[in-house]
Amino acid sequence: MKTINKIIVFVLIILNFSCDDILEKDISDDTIQIISPTNNTKIESNIVNFAWNNTKGVDKYRIQIFEANQVLVLDSLTTKTNITLPLKAGNYFWRVRGENYAYQSIYSFPSNFSTIIPDDLTNQQVILSSPENDKFVNFINISLNWIALDNATNYSVKVVNTTTSQEIFKKDSIRDTSVTLNLSSLADGNYEWRVKAKNIDTETKQYSARKFNIDTTSPNQPSNVSPSDNTINTNINFIWSIASDVGIIKSPITYVVEFSNNPDFTAIIQTKNSLSTTIQQSFSIAGVYYWRVKALDEAGNIGTNSTVLKFTIN
Repeated sequence: MKTINKIIVFVLIILNFSCDDILEKDISDDTIQIISPTNNTKIESNIVNFAWNNTKGVDKYRIQIFEANQVLVLDSLTTKTNITLPLKAGNYFWRVRGENYAYQSIYSFPSNFSTIIPDDLTNQQVILSSPENDKFVNFINISLNWIALDNATNYSVKVVNTTTSQEIFKKDSIRDTSVTLNLSSLADGNYEWRVKAKNIDTETKQYSARKFNIDTTSPNQPSNVSPSDNTINTNINFIWSIASDVGIIKSPITYVVEFSNNPDFTAIIQTKNSLSTTIQQSFSIAGVYYWRVKALDEAGNIGTNSTVLKFTIN
């Protein structure tokens, strides 16, 4: 009997812990070892490469960067053991710790470093601001923007079709930090825009680059599947289907479902957004209702509304 009681107690203790707590390695006493920048490092660039050792049992790493006056500049989680960040000239210190579902390691000992922005642009990079990487748009007069690089006097910009490798736009000696594509036409596709900084003596060793997608094809018209007339439930699953996108660029699609008391939808009583081709909706008032759905894509294209279907709540 005593043995059985001990087993029961042991099982109860185990059940008080989640499976994640049991399976996760306890890293509470571990310390992450930094690789760079090490203490008192002086970096002559606007870009700093942070790196640290991989530690067993760690799922993510939390990196923190402070200005010398202890103002927090960055607090970020990453699954990688390195991260590259732009920083203005100044004095900083940084630290990193490991984390998993159940535990956190000890922070590395803070390491101080300084950044100096030299006249020589060779080891620097232009920081791009917008559009964000892999942005979807349905227009061609796109504004490309970046952050001014200290000691740069002008910039070169080029845009390349990634499918054909054709350079479709190039402009040099730009003194502003933005340029708008002034093309008469631009086919749907994926494009990469690149920016390089220059001054009288030097230029950045490489172009900074991002991509964007042009998608001018509207999504297909959805087809209502259910419910149809004679519905009596107050809590209903609405289901529709849609044909696969035929455009060259297939922007992510979302849906807007609308409900009305009349078939011409002069008054919309409810609107629901969905990432999938089904939603669940409740109705508390009996009566005749109508529903329709349309697809929208991330580029901003709006498809045609589906055929209107009627349903009845008793």
